Amino acid sequence: MSSVLPSTVHAVELRQAYRLLNTGASILISTQHGDRRDVMACAWNMALDYLPAKVAVCVDKATLTRELLDASGHFAIAVPCAGQIDLVTTVGHVGGREVPGQDKFSAFGIAHFPASRIDAPLVAGCIGWLECRVVPEPRVQQAHDLFVAEVLAAWADERAFVNGRFRHVDDTPPDWRTLHHLGAGNFVAPGVQRRGVAEPAPAAAGA
Repeated sequence: MSSVLPSTVHAVELRQAYRLLNTGASILISTQHGDRRDVMACAWNMALDYLPAKVAVCVDKATLTRELLDASGHFAIAVPCAGQIDLVTTVGHVGGREVPGQDKFSAFGIAHFPASRIDAPLVAGCIGWLECRVVPEPRVQQAHDLFVAEVLAAWADERAFVNGRFRHVDDTPPDWRTLHHLGAGNFVAPGVQRRGVAEPAPAAAGA
């Protein structure tokens, strides 16, 4: 049975269509090669596999992060909390080459600590961290700026993530909730969550 579209429905420009899907947690990507390092905000990211754990991120060719990532073959992901919105906005709007003579860590006083498996600084104060090694896919990387990586180590702060999952939103202080970018500098954090049935165990990878 056909129906008339509501008057509130409208066409979306294709260049903005990604915003209908791209509402997952924003992340920070940090990289280092030699004595050079950088950190950038990234909204285009996703998990790919359980074991070995894999992720995918998009990193533009024009960024310093991409230059260091290509050179090192490693990067770190930090999952910032809502209380770090100013940090996310700053590193997302300032390029690594726009702070000559220093880097964003020193220019903005970004606290960090060393990774355990790779040479990249981990941004302090975040919910969680992933230490990643690039799985080489030169054609995909060049054509689409898309990087697949294996996760070598993962860490989380129990104020937001414990026993392998995020705490219920009601048990998480507002500043310790994930941060989600809706475009044009507009962010939201989880505020309402319903308790449902227990999650089923994940299917084996490849099933």
